Amino acid sequence: MSLAQQDVRQPRRRSAAFLDRDGVLNHDDGHVGSRERFRWIDGSKATIKSLNDAGFFVFMITNQSGVARGFYTESDVLDLHAEIATELAECGAHLDDIRYCPFHPEAVVPAYRRISNWRKPAPGMIQDLLDRWPIDRATSFLIGDQQTDCEAGMAAGIPSHLFRGGNLSDFVAVLLTSAGFANQQYRGTTLSSANVVASAAR
Repeated sequence: MSLAQQDVRQPRRRSAAFLDRDGVLNHDDGHVGSRERFRWIDGSKATIKSLNDAGFFVFMITNQSGVARGFYTESDVLDLHAEIATELAECGAHLDDIRYCPFHPEAVVPAYRRISNWRKPAPGMIQDLLDRWPIDRATSFLIGDQQTDCEAGMAAGIPSHLFRGGNLSDFVAVLLTSAGFANQQYRGTTLSSANVVASAAR
């Protein structure tokens, strides 16, 4: 088989950003299951748009034990995610795919009471995305607000970073530069140490 034939048959692998939901994209106010309780983190929509424009796959991965605990239903989760998608589309952004885990080993709702390899810190959600999308694992990254998020990423072989709050767009700009994406377009400019540090200082 020629190299040209291989190029035709094999999709080009792309970098991916795996983003936790509660605590990264929105404020973690505890078992957020409706749009009324969902508050965007500063810079989170802009982050997704900039990653889209830079050619990254953008995935949202989230534990949703509120389903298992009876606080809300899977339908509520899907409705909220549909509203998130609508609001992102309004600013020209999108999530390429979403994974959520409704299970918990101590669930109140019996149907959701089990140990799941999709529940972080297990890497099941990430691994499923790796199996289904042409992802370049080496140039991808995960952002979470809990150590369990990072443990899931590392278990799947994805470089992982802890977000402790603030403006997510500035955090990602610094992250991409320090991770060696110095020629990557992000937020409409080519990343360099100088412009990223200046941006993060604003």
